[in-house]
Amino acid sequence: MNQILPYLNFLFQSTNQHGVHSPFVYNLVTKCFYDTIHYPEYKLLKQYRKLLLEDNSVISVTDFGAGSRVFKSNQRKISAIALNAGISKKRAELLFRIVRYFQPSNILEIGTSLGLATSALSAGNLDAKITTLEGCSKTQMAAKKAFQKSNFSHQNIDFVTTEFSSYLSNLKTETLNYELIYFDGNHSQKATLEYFELLLPTISNDSVWIFDDIHWSKDMVQAWEVIKNHPQVTVTIDTFQWGLVFFRKEQAKEHFVVRV
Repeated sequence: MNQILPYLNFLFQSTNQHGVHSPFVYNLVTKCFYDTIHYPEYKLLKQYRKLLLEDNSVISVTDFGAGSRVFKSNQRKISAIALNAGISKKRAELLFRIVRYFQPSNILEIGTSLGLATSALSAGNLDAKITTLEGCSKTQMAAKKAFQKSNFSHQNIDFVTTEFSSYLSNLKTETLNYELIYFDGNHSQKATLEYFELLLPTISNDSVWIFDDIHWSKDMVQAWEVIKNHPQVTVTIDTFQWGLVFFRKEQAKEHFVVRV
């Protein structure tokens, strides 16, 4: 219920490709967001999801983030986590298309969970090096096992069990260039802005950052406003669930609200 009013407001403000006058954003919306081709990789994503939905084993989840609105206990079935807390089929396919469109060679994911988003990141560019971070060792292990059972190659994926702030604080950012970062780890304003600041030294003109659940709470809405107004951010796209951030110096600062 707490998402209904924000979503109605989003619908009132949002547009499709016809309301977009930036060539960069127009091409992204028409050639990626609204791409209707049924890619063969979608079948792999569906198979991976099915693998998790059929797994009724129970794990003890340690939640380091803002908590869950669904689960009341830390004893959770893998199938239930995949059904209630994982990225949706539609969003997984969109994430695949975004990676396919931009072809990043170095990807960071903050928040592996069961690897549903990880599978989309991997499918979008099989040659990309993916580093995926997860705070809960049991959840991370479940994701690794699922990848081993699936048809996905996981040789290019580095599964790291870690506390996010600690890991990001110790990165040698001057030697890194994550071309795409997917933020889905801790849905609080403090943590989101901390990760944002810690990773800013890694940006390039072609960096693509995706923040999940930007309307999840008032806290996250405030974090999104801070990110939008940061001087190094030039273009943002609000798709309600995701906020996409770009640092392209040739672009005038502009914010878009787009239905997908």
